[in-house]
Amino acid sequence: MAGKQKNMQDLLIQEMRDAYNAEQQLVRALPRLAKAATAPELRQAFEMHLEQTRGQIDRLQQAFQALDTNARGKTCHAMEGLVDEAREIMEEGLAPEVLDAALISAAQKVEHYEIASYGTLVAYAEACGAHDVVDLLRQTLEEEKATDATLNDLAIQGINQKAVQASRAA
Repeated sequence: MAGKQKNMQDLLIQEMRDAYNAEQQLVRALPRLAKAATAPELRQAFEMHLEQTRGQIDRLQQAFQALDTNARGKTCHAMEGLVDEAREIMEEGLAPEVLDAALISAAQKVEHYEIASYGTLVAYAEACGAHDVVDLLRQTLEEEKATDATLNDLAIQGINQKAVQASRAA
C-alpha cells in the first residue's frame, strides 16, 4: 500500500533540508578555504561568509519552525561534490596567487548552486503562501548574490591578474 502523496509544502521542506545540510557542510569547509587563501581580502571574504552562513542556518531553523516541522538536514550530495572539488584544488600544489584564483572559482560554484537553491525555495514558499518563510529565504538569497558579487569583484580587481603575473614569473 502506497503512503500519503507528498504535496508542495512537503517538497519545500525536503528542499529546505537539503539546503540546511549544504549550509552545515559550508560551515565546516569555509575555515579551510580561509586558511588556504593567501590574499588577505579573500581570506576576509571567506571569514565574513562563514558568519553569514551561520546566520543562514539560523534563518532556516526559523523557517522550519514556521512550517511546524523539525529542523534537520538531508544529505546534499551536490554540496558534497563542490566541497570535494575545493579540497582537491587545495591539494594540487598551485602557486599561492593561482590558488587564490582557483579558490574564488570553487567558491563561486558554491554560490551559484546556493543562488539556484534559494531562488527555488523562495518560489516554492511563495506558491505555498508561506510569507514569513519567503522573507527568511529571500534574505539568504540576497546574501548569496552579494557574496557572489564580492568574489567576482575580488577576482576581477586583482586576484586573477596576480595569478597571471605569478604564472609568468615561474
